[in-house]
Amino acid sequence: MSHISFPVPNENGRPNEPSFYPPPFDTGSSAFQMNPLSSHPPRTPRASLASNSWGGLGGGGHASMFTQPHDVHGHAQTFAAQDEIQEPEIVRDAEIDEEEESVKEAEKNVARSEVWREMVLTSNGRDKAFKLIQYSIRVYLFFHTGVTASRWLKGNTRPPWEEELVKRLRSAMSGFSFSRKLLLLFNWLAPLTSIMAQQTESLSSSRDKKLSPKPFLHAALYAPPPVLLELVNAFADDLATLARLGLVGKRTGERAERFSDWCWFFSTLAGLVENNLERSVVGNLQQEIESRLYSESMGGATAKSQGSGSKHDHKELSRLQTKDYWLQISRAKLVMDLIFVSYDLFRLRRAKEPVRAFAGLTAAILRNTAIRPIPIVLSGF
Repeated sequence: MSHISFPVPNENGRPNEPSFYPPPFDTGSSAFQMNPLSSHPPRTPRASLASNSWGGLGGGGHASMFTQPHDVHGHAQTFAAQDEIQEPEIVRDAEIDEEEESVKEAEKNVARSEVWREMVLTSNGRDKAFKLIQYSIRVYLFFHTGVTASRWLKGNTRPPWEEELVKRLRSAMSGFSFSRKLLLLFNWLAPLTSIMAQQTESLSSSRDKKLSPKPFLHAALYAPPPVLLELVNAFADDLATLARLGLVGKRTGERAERFSDWCWFFSTLAGLVENNLERSVVGNLQQEIESRLYSESMGGATAKSQGSGSKHDHKELSRLQTKDYWLQISRAKLVMDLIFVSYDLFRLRRAKEPVRAFAGLTAAILRNTAIRPIPIVLSGF
């Protein structure tokens, strides 16, 4: 009978013989073996589970305190640290999914009347609604005038009620146009506020560095170009509106209106450039995610063996596709605005009335569609 010697713990409470530590895996008695060719091997148990399993192999509850191998404890700490890194991403994805589900559930319960009420609550919302009505009337009058002209060529006379209807619709269209200009008064306050906020920050930094404060004109000139363009465009729009009210001369109003059209033209071009840049960035991100998902699918990963990273890629790809869709909507609206304003700036005459009518109506529809709740309204029609 062989003699079995047990190690005696030293002063630190650990055994003196390092050979007492058992191997990490008992290949002879273990019923579980990892597949080295698997792309998603099972995770290593945590430190607490590892210590309990080693305690069972040692034959006693107190022996697990002395028989836990050093390398397994290091791997357990490594995977615990990985869990700490992955858990915030999982929690963040869960929060995003819950938010999306709550938004979809809220969209089902939102009535169309509530959407329109929230829309016309502000002056910008009323401007969008009035523009939609104005250009709908304009398109109807274009078709109605064409049908009436064909009747007149055939020798049919226009009934009195039809002439009265056309007259009232033209008056309503002009009234909606003037109302929209009144609603957009003092829109220069928004860019002015941002420039003043920038000046306040520069003043505070100048005081800290003991420098002379910079004037407002310096802050305005060093403001971002879109903000500065919006400021001068709003001022020109207000001058044109005041000229229609009779408070400013007619000639001054015409010049201000033409300058406003030039500002609108350049801001639309800047918006198209920015839209193309954003779409290129979104497209590159989509290609990266699609290539990564394709590599995982070619690696033999199934739906059950996909990890949290693959699920996150699927969700991110869906979000990028949605963002690209709305960027396309914004680009189409900007193109319609560019066509509309080009007819005024370059004094184009060919097919002016139908092109401006359809471009204005399309821009109004796309502008309303770009708002998040509006697709609910349009889907109900």
